[in-house]
This record gives sequence, C-alpha cells and structure tokens, in this order.
Amino acid sequence: MVAPPKIRTKNTGKKYWPPKTLKKETDNMNEITEFLKNRRSVLIKLLDNAPIPEADIEEILACGLRVPDHGVLGPWRIVTITPETGAYLGQHILAPEFQRLNTEATEVMLEFERQRFTRTGLVLAVLSTPVDHIKIPAWEMHLSAGAMCQNLLHAALGLGYGAQWVTEWYAYNDKLLAELGGNPPTDKCAGFIYIGYKKEEPKPRRRPEKKDIISSYIPPK
Repeated sequence: MVAPPKIRTKNTGKKYWPPKTLKKETDNMNEITEFLKNRRSVLIKLLDNAPIPEADIEEILACGLRVPDHGVLGPWRIVTITPETGAYLGQHILAPEFQRLNTEATEVMLEFERQRFTRTGLVLAVLSTPVDHIKIPAWEMHLSAGAMCQNLLHAALGLGYGAQWVTEWYAYNDKLLAELGGNPPTDKCAGFIYIGYKKEEPKPRRRPEKKDIISSYIPPK
C-alpha cells in the first residue's frame, strides 16, 4: 500500500504523520475504488423477485440520502415499489397508459406492462422535485437526483444484489409520475432502480477508452 502523505500544518510548518486510524480508512477507500472500477449493473432479466430483507432496504436507502445537495434542499423523493404494489401499478397505470400510447399493442405487450414492476424484489423510483431558489437552478437539483440514483445503485450492488438503473417510456409518463406523488409540471422521474437476487453473474461490458473521454486543459499561448 502507498504510504499516506505527510501533512504540513498551516501555522508551524512542521510535518506530522496522520493518525493510525487513517491507515484503516485508506484501506477502506482502496476497497471502494476497486469496487467502483469493477462495478457492473445486472440486467433486470437476470434478477428474480424474491423479497429483499427490510434491513438491507434501509441500508440502501440510507446510502441514497448521502448525496451532494447544494443548499441542503432535499429536492428528490424515493418511492419503494414491491412486487405486490407493482402489480397494482401495472394493472391500473402502466398497461392502460401503454395501450393509450400504442393503440396496436398486443395482449402479450400489455401483460408485460402489467408485470413490469413485479420482476424484481424491489424497485426504487427516484423523483427529482426541484424547488424555487434565488441562487440554485433547477438543473443542479436534477443532477442531485441523478447522483441519488447512482448511490442507490451502488449500495445495492455493494450488498451483493444485482441492480439496474433504467428509465424507459414510463419514466416520462405524467400519469405514473402523479401516481407516485410527483407534480408533472415541475417534477421529473430520474429513474427506476430495479434490485433483486442475481440468477447469474453479468458478463463484462465494453467501456469507453480513457483517451477518448479525458483530456487535460492547456491554456492558450
């Protein structure tokens, strides 16, 4: 392990080694970075819908709340959906709305919509609910909701579950948004985090090349 850096105090200029507790924290951070470098979402079709223990749900939700939030506004909401409550949404919201938007939908398609929220043990709907603020734009609040989705996803994966963050057509449906407690004129659905036990491990996925994404700023001459 790389030795922790020496810390120079502001007033005396003396150097001190960080306390021993920092070594343990550094080890933990190494675990976190390794997790982030190797994390992999799991497709919904590779998950089952066995119930998720309440203690694990609470852990995941607690992690979701530890998110950057400019102004401490809390401009988001999380709605938990179980297979039982998801069946109601599928029957009364998803299937009817899908049929309204797709007049030639087959019964097979409609049945899929009825069962959509029942495919995993838990679905977390994240709503971005910006508030009026004199200094903080709504865009930053929407970004915070996206960060919440990422936290929830990583927390579920970190506990050993499979999870996937999706949007799809129903994330942009006002009737579903309202049913989940959102206000369509101002709020948006940041996504749905599907969480379940893995039927199998996910396969590696192609990732962007760093050289295509990352650059260093060079001031003009």
